Amino acid sequence: MKIRRKSRELALQALFYMDVRQNVSTEAFELFCTCFSQPDKSHDFFSRLTKGVMRYRSQIDNIIERFSSNWKISRMGCVDRNIMRVAVYEVILCEDIPAKVSINEAIEIGKKFGTDESGAFINGILDSVRLTLEEDALDFDAGSADEVPLRIPSVPVSVQDEEEKAATVRFSRVRGRPGVVRRRGHVPASPPDTTDNP
Repeated sequence: MKIRRKSRELALQALFYMDVRQNVSTEAFELFCTCFSQPDKSHDFFSRLTKGVMRYRSQIDNIIERFSSNWKISRMGCVDRNIMRVAVYEVILCEDIPAKVSINEAIEIGKKFGTDESGAFINGILDSVRLTLEEDALDFDAGSADEVPLRIPSVPVSVQDEEEKAATVRFSRVRGRPGVVRRRGHVPASPPDTTDNP
């Protein structure tokens, strides 16, 4: 596999990981790098792509939505939107890579990791971005980057909430079936019957 293709796939995976966790931060990026090793040859380009998308994500998302025929970024498949984020970053900010190469790579990665429709969907949006960029009609401020937090603070859960969860859900082993557990929910007592039965 080509080194840059591997880097793009790793960038997709890192961005997907952060997207699903709703945690776009330096800490999340470093945690991904710790848990999933990257070949030395592909690490630099992978890091450049991932950190670039993290820094310009709000502008990139606005561009994708502009060309997506009324599809909000939040409604797109997580794989598709992160493939397009990487490709839009490349097309706009990586002048050493021809736009058509970035688009073709995004389409191939979409076919590999996305749905049957991913390739055509990604191609349509990215080609519109490329054409608009060539016409010099695309607004992008490279000097205005998002501030990427070191970490996103977690929401504290009260002890009472934890006790309620523990009281509500129980698990028990299923006899004769090793490794199988059954979830038992807490069933609240039914209200007393106040109707008069004849």
